[in-house]
Amino acid sequence: MQPLTEREIRDSFVNCSKGEAKRLAVPRDLADLPWDDLDFLGWRDPGAPDRSCLVAEREGRLTGVTLRFPPPRRGYLHRSLCSLCLTAHPRGGVSLMTARKAGAAGREGNSVGVYMCTDLACSLYVRGKKISESGARFEESLTLEEQIARTTGNLYAFLDKLSA
Repeated sequence: MQPLTEREIRDSFVNCSKGEAKRLAVPRDLADLPWDDLDFLGWRDPGAPDRSCLVAEREGRLTGVTLRFPPPRRGYLHRSLCSLCLTAHPRGGVSLMTARKAGAAGREGNSVGVYMCTDLACSLYVRGKKISESGARFEESLTLEEQIARTTGNLYAFLDKLSA
């Protein structure tokens, strides 16, 4: 992914108003992010513990979405699998992220959900740059490039549902 500016990020959101996009907390460390290892930029909003944001580049165009997820439940001991990168996480490492649909459907309250890594670090898990609390990813016969293509394909399928 190419490095992004705060303005590019704010202008990319498709499922919130321009005013909401203007008020969103954007990462302050944009210059320090590992852009070459990112397939999308994802972050949690420090001011709203149930909200995250995601910006993806596809065919030269940026698409940003705001996401909501429920608070983690206590006593939740089983593992969950991210549907984008297929990384297994224990206790709250995967959340059902819901995004309001774009346009009139979103204004009517329609949304789409996907189970994702709660920290939105799918790109880093796929590349082995970050390890989940469970200690490892499943061993796969796919090459790294194929795993990256699968992850971005799963992300694009989710983003396509937002505008459908």
